[in-house]
Amino acid sequence: MSSVAELEDSEEPRCSARVLLVDGRDRVLLYKSVVTAPDSEHETLWNTVGGGVEPGETTAEAAARELREETGLSVPADVLGSIVATTAGAADLGVVRGVFRDDFFFYRVAAHEVDTSGFEALEASTFVSHAWWSVAELEATTEWVVPNGLAALLRELVTGRVPDTPVELPWHH
Repeated sequence: MSSVAELEDSEEPRCSARVLLVDGRDRVLLYKSVVTAPDSEHETLWNTVGGGVEPGETTAEAAARELREETGLSVPADVLGSIVATTAGAADLGVVRGVFRDDFFFYRVAAHEVDTSGFEALEASTFVSHAWWSVAELEATTEWVVPNGLAALLRELVTGRVPDTPVELPWHH
């Protein structure tokens, strides 16, 4: 594999649209998945709702599509608002490698019954479970949760402090 610097210099990033879906109890929805990266020290990770932006899609449209596919919650792209955080870097995920950029939206619901029947085949093959996590649980866990810095970001968001410009989170691979 190329070095991180070589990847960053030579490749266009794969953009992902992610949603910090937060319920009325200030908990964020996370999915536990099997790690496919060949050199990872972790067997599983917890991650937010979201996935790749398809050609011709805006980031908000991709986030709304991913939200519908992965949770069963259908909302118009324009209600997701602005991007609240980003993270980017190089990684070898096993199934794909290169430079990645994740853009995060923040969306609140009173409650939601998660429906994962819209998962794509790869998502379904690595999916383990889902859970709603509080800030305190995020701060206390020893499990791998991405993005890095999620607990601090979530603490600000649930108290109504939405950033004017996206927060830059550290890369997680």
